[in-house]
Amino acid sequence: MNRLNYDAEMQKITNGLGGGKKTLLLHACCAPCSSACLERLKEHFKITLYFYNPNIEDGEYEKRKAELVRFAAETGWADILDCDHDTSVYYSAVRGLEDCPEGGKRCAQCFRLRLERTAREADARGFDYFCTTLTISPLKNAELINATGFSVQSADGAKWLPSDFKKRNGYLRSTCLAREHNLYRQNYCGCIFSLPNT
Repeated sequence: MNRLNYDAEMQKITNGLGGGKKTLLLHACCAPCSSACLERLKEHFKITLYFYNPNIEDGEYEKRKAELVRFAAETGWADILDCDHDTSVYYSAVRGLEDCPEGGKRCAQCFRLRLERTAREADARGFDYFCTTLTISPLKNAELINATGFSVQSADGAKWLPSDFKKRNGYLRSTCLAREHNLYRQNYCGCIFSLPNT
């Protein structure tokens, strides 16, 4: 079975946009992952970052959010749309999946939770497209994330922008930008179930 090249699909869309920038609501998991995604997209879109991550515990959440706000201010590559942070929403969504291995059903449910909310927000605010930075991680399943993105888009609302940001050395570029901007880089995805040595 031939897998779809989501990076090539994104390039087809961006190359066909023509004059004027479309609006994009970009779900962001952290500043380092956002960095290379923003660099790649900023010429094509007017970008608003959406830091919706109820899977991340409070202290870690605040650290990551502060770094994202700082990076956006330093570069001017995107605005930020603030949102609520309620971890109970995440725990409710993954109830019964706590012991699933990393990358399994719990993660799939977490992706869906965050992308559904991003799609609703994009529709409500009249964005042309929505997307996520999650596909930049070599540890995240781009096929699953894109399938989820397509499944949550509404027929007459914002369109899902397919991506596989790790392609074309995206992940490597994100590590370079993180060093250049002295960004805090975490060593786990954010939920307590993915903490190292737990």
